[in-house]
Amino acid sequence: MQILTGDIGGTHTRLALGSLREARIRVEQRQSFPSPAYGSLSEIVRLYLPLRQQAVSIGAFGVAGPVRNGCSRITNLPWEICAQSLRGDLQLGAVYLLNDLEALAWGIGSLGADELVCLHEGAADASGNRAVIAAGTGLGQAGLYADGDIWRPFATEGGHTDFAAQDEREWRLAQYLQARYGHLSWERVLSGPGVVTLFEFLLHEHKAATPDWFADPTLDPGARITELGLQQADALCVETLQWFVRLYGREAGNLALKMKATGGVYLGGGIAPEILPALRDGAFVEAFLGKGRMRPLLESTPVQVINNSDLTALMGLTRYALTQSAVADPT
Repeated sequence: MQILTGDIGGTHTRLALGSLREARIRVEQRQSFPSPAYGSLSEIVRLYLPLRQQAVSIGAFGVAGPVRNGCSRITNLPWEICAQSLRGDLQLGAVYLLNDLEALAWGIGSLGADELVCLHEGAADASGNRAVIAAGTGLGQAGLYADGDIWRPFATEGGHTDFAAQDEREWRLAQYLQARYGHLSWERVLSGPGVVTLFEFLLHEHKAATPDWFADPTLDPGARITELGLQQADALCVETLQWFVRLYGREAGNLALKMKATGGVYLGGGIAPEILPALRDGAFVEAFLGKGRMRPLLESTPVQVINNSDLTALMGLTRYALTQSAVADPT
């Protein structure tokens, strides 16, 4: 059975064909499209050539936004996607629509040890709920609980909860951003755009001149800030990256406590693999553990980076569709 899978984000839409062969999830014929360049998911799927060459009857899509009654309005993209409409547009037998972090969580069970990077070992016998947090175009969060021998992922919109300032500088940051956005969520500071926001604030804070490259339309400012920060080549970029890493650790720890994720916390998204040296220097883990009386609980919680989130999400969508198809047709 071939399954059309799609990971739909504010920046990229990634499509692939998924299947189960030799008891392993396989994902093949991957293709990426720039999401903002198209008016709808259906438009992109029609350009996806493998669909015309393969017999596909099921679609499963992970979307960067809340899914309600089979529909989602993408948070960082002017699209509304409905499973029933897609099913008719694409002439598929079934279409499943999941939150993108829920899709990622479904894929964790398919990962090998070489596809994970350990930031904190935790207890050797760690068990219990799990959590996934992913900083990318936005900030996604999801949980998993054990239902017998099966892990059951569930979506959240935790990235949109209120940001909490912890010191004088962060209070100034909060005031700076509340004047711009009104509601200040964790996603505003802990995402790709959040990297840029922190840098802009530090320029303002230090009364520093804006570098020429920051206004260069041919450059991704977030990627450039990260690059210069990792290279220790620019003091404000270093400060931005260090601050971002501490914030990432803090919010990952917050999520672990809310989910009581003693079975492990997984970092997904595109940013974590790119900043691994910064994540491994100790500041992330110390911020993750710094929860006062709950520190011993978090010390026992493993923390790992998923180094191929794009593929993991597509594997997760395949696994979910196969699970649902088996429920619908037990024969």
